Amino acid sequence: MAIGVGRPAELTAKYPQYYQNPRPEMLPFVPQEVSKVLEVGCGEGRFGLAIKQTGNAEVWGIETLPEVAQQAAQRLDKVLLGDVEHDHLELPSEYFDCIVFNDVLEHLTYPWAVLRRLRDALRTSGCVVASIPNIRYYPTLKALILHKEWEYTKDGILDRTHFRFFTQKSIPKFFQDSGYELIRMEGINPMGLSWKLKLAFRFLGRAIDDTRYQQFACVARKLRNA
Repeated sequence: MAIGVGRPAELTAKYPQYYQNPRPEMLPFVPQEVSKVLEVGCGEGRFGLAIKQTGNAEVWGIETLPEVAQQAAQRLDKVLLGDVEHDHLELPSEYFDCIVFNDVLEHLTYPWAVLRRLRDALRTSGCVVASIPNIRYYPTLKALILHKEWEYTKDGILDRTHFRFFTQKSIPKFFQDSGYELIRMEGINPMGLSWKLKLAFRFLGRAIDDTRYQQFACVARKLRNA
């Protein structure tokens, strides 16, 4: 999905496919009872529109590229144009039930600071829903360990616009340091397994099970006294 970080040339090069992904696999992680949602890096607003159609919620978006924000504005209730990390964006206090980051946090220089700042826009019982790439994804590990490669690419785990990298083990502490409690985390977008890999995963079990997943879907609750 689109992001709120100011690198216009690199981001524009990703248009349009990068901003049109509706991310249906993330919908089940948005609580059904939410009435007001903010999506950071909303792209053309297709995920937010799905939330509106599913639960009739009011959905706001934040987007960096003007041409993308214009498309989102046709689908969402309100779209703010700007960089969530560096721009001053007017958000109402304690207004949203849920703030969504679909593959966004890894693009930020200081994602902890952004999460802490946006706590003010969340209601007391509010939550953050995030899709976070898994740096221990098997193809990435294989390239590093077997082929000694760490090559940045235009998209994927080693997207050249990624600043931060996460593992299944590091994610809970990341949210805790940001003022939230992780209450749900599941691997999503698993890779296909050949018969050899199926044997390896069966033999090694939990030691490498996390490497099957390209991302982790997370739900974190706002801590009251953080």
